[in-house]
Order: sequence, then C-alpha cells, then structure tokens
Amino acid sequence: MAKDSAVKAQRQAANQLRAILVTADPTLREKLATLPSRALVRACLELSEGDDDTDPVARATRFPLRMLAERIEQLRAQAQVLERRLSDLMRCHHPRLVDAVGIGPHSAAVLLTVMGDNGDRLRGEASFAALCGASPVEYSSGNKQHCRLNRGGNRQANAALHRIVLIRLRWDARTRAYYERRVLEGKTRREVIRCLKRYVAREAYRLVQEDRRSLSRTPAEVPDEDQA
Repeated sequence: MAKDSAVKAQRQAANQLRAILVTADPTLREKLATLPSRALVRACLELSEGDDDTDPVARATRFPLRMLAERIEQLRAQAQVLERRLSDLMRCHHPRLVDAVGIGPHSAAVLLTVMGDNGDRLRGEASFAALCGASPVEYSSGNKQHCRLNRGGNRQANAALHRIVLIRLRWDARTRAYYERRVLEGKTRREVIRCLKRYVAREAYRLVQEDRRSLSRTPAEVPDEDQA
C-alpha cells in the first residue's frame, strides 16, 4: 500500500508539473516541454526564480515547478526503498514464487495479499483463481462454447496476473509457443491471455504452497545424515 501510494502521488505530481508548464512563459515552455519525464524533472530541479528584476509571473511559475520536481524525486526515492524492502521480504519467505518467470516482487506481494486475506476461503488453486478473477466464465452462442471475461475477484491481483502474462509473452519461449498454438486453433488474443492468466494463477498457488511447506519444516523434520 505504501509503495502504491508513493507511485500514485508521484504520477499526480508529474501531471501537475506538466499542467503548470502549459501556461508557463513561452521561452520556458519551449525549453522544457519536449524533454522526456526524467530529463524534465532534472531540469526543473535546476530552475532558479531569478533576481528582483525578473518578471513576477515567471518567478511564480518557476517556484512551483521546482517544488513539484523535488516532490517527484522524494516520492521516487521512497518507492525505490519500499520496492527493495519488498523484494528482500519476498525472497526471504517465498523464493520460489519470485524466481518464476515474470513474477516480480510487487506482483508476488499482491498475489500473496489476496491469499493471506482469504485464507479461510481458499480450498485449492481453483478458489485462488476465482479470487483473482482468472477463472473462466463459460457461455454459449449457438453450437459454440466460449469463455468470457470474469469481472469478479480482486482486480489488483487480476492486473498482476495480466502483467506476468505480458512479460512471459515477451521473454518466455514456452509461453510464446503456447500462444501461437492456441491462435492457430482459432482463439483470439484476449482468449489466449485469459487462459494464460489461469495457468499463472495455478502455478503461483502451487509455488506459494511449496514455499510455505519448506518454511514450516522444523530441524527435527530434516533427516539426520547418520540416520539417512
């Protein structure tokens, strides 16, 4: 939650900076408007209000631009610190999950939050998929059977599954091969992505259970070398 709020506030500050720049002095606007986001923030950090002879409107514009740039940098630093701590926490307790292709610390944390908040409702990987809105919703049209978008479940978890699928479609050869095979069978891109989200939900649930079993093992349960 803290990381998401920092990222959201950073995005809001960036939008406010751009909005102020629209009404800025033409010379300043032409100098900054074409810069990419990171370069724009750095340039605004270096803005000075000028001396007493500077136009008061120009001074009043430069000051909030610099303040917003400072806010963006502070929020960016906070988000990075929280991301590192989240990554350390995930690797400590769920190394198998974050080692899976496409599952980063943030997506792993979102999926784990859904599981933790609904421990009494999870009876298996199918229940977890339903909580993530990744379970298929079948409907028929004539003699054809289709699966439509499931609009239920936790939408943050569903978005995390979607990000994982997109990353795998780009970098994972096995996922790309599956995608191409299902497209040749007549599936649309959206239908294939929904199938892949279901598979990712099943895999994530299995990896979490494996990590939990591994962490729950006590030294007494580990076989002694002499006994082995």
